[in-house]
Amino acid sequence: MGERRLPAGACLLAVAMVLQAAAVVLVLGEESDGAGGLLDPRQLEKFVDELPDMPRLRGYGVTEGGALVAGNLTIGMYDTTWKFHRDLPATRVFAYGTSKETATVPGPTIVAMRGVPTHVTWANHLPARHFLPWDPTLTTAAAPDGRGVPTVVHLHGGVQHSSSDGHSLAWFTSGLAATGPSFSPPPYAYPNRQPPGNLWYHDHAMGLTRVNILAGLMGAYRVASPAEEAPLNLPSGEAFDRNLVLFDRDFRAADGALFMNRTGNNPSVHPQWQPEYFGAVVVVNGKAWPYLRVRRRRYRFRILNASNARFFRLSLSAGLRFVHVASDSVYLARPVATDKFLVAPSEIADVVVDFAEAAADADAVVLSDDAPAPYPGDPGDKVETVAVMKFVIEGGATGTEPDTSAVPATLMPHYPRPDAREAATTRRITMYEYTKAGTDEPTHLYLNGRSYMDPVTETPREGTSEVWEVINLTDDNHPLHVHLAVFAVLEQRSLRRVDEFRDCMKRRNDARACRLDRHLAGGRRHVVPRQERGWKNVFKVRPSAVTKILVRFKPLTDAASPEESRFPFDVTTGPGYVYHCHILDHEDNEMMRPMKIVR
Repeated sequence: MGERRLPAGACLLAVAMVLQAAAVVLVLGEESDGAGGLLDPRQLEKFVDELPDMPRLRGYGVTEGGALVAGNLTIGMYDTTWKFHRDLPATRVFAYGTSKETATVPGPTIVAMRGVPTHVTWANHLPARHFLPWDPTLTTAAAPDGRGVPTVVHLHGGVQHSSSDGHSLAWFTSGLAATGPSFSPPPYAYPNRQPPGNLWYHDHAMGLTRVNILAGLMGAYRVASPAEEAPLNLPSGEAFDRNLVLFDRDFRAADGALFMNRTGNNPSVHPQWQPEYFGAVVVVNGKAWPYLRVRRRRYRFRILNASNARFFRLSLSAGLRFVHVASDSVYLARPVATDKFLVAPSEIADVVVDFAEAAADADAVVLSDDAPAPYPGDPGDKVETVAVMKFVIEGGATGTEPDTSAVPATLMPHYPRPDAREAATTRRITMYEYTKAGTDEPTHLYLNGRSYMDPVTETPREGTSEVWEVINLTDDNHPLHVHLAVFAVLEQRSLRRVDEFRDCMKRRNDARACRLDRHLAGGRRHVVPRQERGWKNVFKVRPSAVTKILVRFKPLTDAASPEESRFPFDVTTGPGYVYHCHILDHEDNEMMRPMKIVR
């Protein structure tokens, strides 16, 4: 199938959005990358900065009588600076915070309570122009006459009305000087009527997500439920229950500024866009290769991969392992122990590490990564192991201290088990990558051969589940994220004679006509990791394979009453939801589709 053109109505809107950008400058941003080369990461000494614990904001109120009530927060987006390393100068960033002085990268951790609403007024205080380059030849949110940097906030993993979901066309600039066609006035309402677990918030503006998150616009969000979680007796308290937000960045050698290339891989098509961004410096909670002082006892780490495109395959030294207790926003039924695991962009792994099990002569433990970039790489590629951070063990070999926490044999088994027999329908979602003739360099990526601005084709019915067969015809592993819903992976199978099937699909875009069943026959079945067999909101879709998932368009609860088949708001109104690849560079270049829930 050749490159598709947008339909007339969508084309008008896309063109209008592009024309809002400066007409002469093709690659926009205040600063150039001509101030010198990239910083050699070997110039930065590792493990010299202590791991920060980001500020915590309570997403609920407490009455004088101790009752919990809805919380009201105002969180701004500020043009400020941040120290990524002891030996780097303060770096210009965009950051979330309750004030410019307290804004951090990542932003403050919001702690909400299950069933208690949190209302957030997201305030854009960003300047007239972005300090990083961006590409207006993409379908991009762009304010007319330079009236500010467009932003909109998505609560990833949140179950909220689409007017509060951070729709990519609901963007707004400073002082609401300009707004997108799907803009919803503040505040955003988060009901928190969902299982306890880990979420995160980040920018979601059309065509600018990769740039705004790279600038620093992301933060962690927890939904807590003391009545359900306290009996588990997992490590708790700010000292022993920590969020780890991982991402990668490049910096300029001359001044330590964040670096993003201004030249695209296909400059005659997209002057700035590149298929994936990879940085040479690994950052955790805003610090490059930090350290954390720990005792010989259990700690809980909620690990979020907030990178644009980098996968992390994590392991620990000193003979330690991870015990997984949750994946993305939902607890597992039972804990799962691993020596190593893979976490894709936007995935969250909630693990417990017991430093009492470290070798007696170990005074430090290193968290390392050995995932190829891009992932999965090519067969035979040399795998390099790089450090992520260090845990410094205090108290020596005999410093084990009393630890009343535990990892129970059972966590939260009461959520419904995935059952494909309950599916109301089966959909096929095909991932395509298109390249420029003669160069084999990517130009754009589509889902089902359609652009983001094409009319809605996925219209799930509220209260039902659907089987989605996700066909990945590219060479990349794509982390698929579905807004509003959770899903469970049923199976993954490799395709046979992939080139033949891909050629047919690009011509016909019809899996049945291209005999998908024949190309699956005899294909290898891939085992889904045990820690990823529960309910998730992101999953890694293997290249040249079909991943079958059960998508749940109803609340995830253990109640059987009919009312529980509906969300606590009208899902049929508002701008609607989306599903997309969470490699941000892909999402920004059309690998996202709208989704409208019906009744």
